[in-house]
Amino acid sequence: MCLAVPARIVEMEGDRAVVDAMGTRWAIRTTLTPEVGLGDIVLVHAGYAITKVEEEEARKTWELFEEIARLQEQQTRPPEASQ
Repeated sequence: MCLAVPARIVEMEGDRAVVDAMGTRWAIRTTLTPEVGLGDIVLVHAGYAITKVEEEEARKTWELFEEIARLQEQQTRPPEASQ
């Protein structure tokens, strides 16, 4: 299974960029998407921006990631001691 993560380009020089997704930043390449620019949101897979996406679609994905994280946290939280 492959996963592409939406992230906003926050720094860019040539075909190298830094993206931010939900507070996490990492370096990527924009070689496959030469039309993107600073501030654009792209889907990132294997270190490459593979397509530009609309903010609303990215926001929906980020909200799903947050919900998954909340559910995982609830599942790993130790049960409260009975009194």
